Amino acid sequence: MAARQQEPGAEAFLPEKHDLASLRRASAECQGCSLYVHATQTVFGEGTVKARVVFVGEQPGDKEDRAGRPFVGPAGHVFDKALEAVGLDRSDAYVTNAVKHFKFEERGKARLHKRPRPGEIRACRPWLMAELQTVQPRALVLLGATAAQAVLGAEFRVTRDRGRPVPSELAPIVMATVHPASILRAADDAERERAFAEFVADLRSLKRLLDAE
Repeated sequence: MAARQQEPGAEAFLPEKHDLASLRRASAECQGCSLYVHATQTVFGEGTVKARVVFVGEQPGDKEDRAGRPFVGPAGHVFDKALEAVGLDRSDAYVTNAVKHFKFEERGKARLHKRPRPGEIRACRPWLMAELQTVQPRALVLLGATAAQAVLGAEFRVTRDRGRPVPSELAPIVMATVHPASILRAADDAERERAFAEFVADLRSLKRLLDAE
């Protein structure tokens, strides 16, 4: 079997000046992996440079790809509802993804999410690291296994360590939880309510840690 082509990576597309505005402009031209070919646009992070918390998901979905904004689709609505439940304000946070382009497969008129490959995640990592260095949050929350393993390593398991702080140099508080999209995939209403309650409990743990500082 032929070896998979190495993705060139985003490093060459980073601007000299690292502020959110310059990073966002530069990311629009990124061709660090092949995902840019089919995606509508780069979906960069959104929020204030003074954010206490950075939330990192996996990648944009269909609605995010079309809108050019992160977490504005169905999973984003679940995310906003959970933040409101624990008294966290999204306007005080920074929200982004480990991968900035939507990876999908077409089924008729639908574009279905397809999990990014490790090489695509590595190629996009310079953007995420630049965002974290610019915002320098008090807390970093990784939403789902792809985001958690992209930052904390392939051995990290969300099912084992969700909602608990883990040691990292990236922020004083680092933790992982499920991606809100997983709540939407629950088998029935009862399972969905249980999954949402557990997600809210993880965010409540985050807020307690922030309030204790």
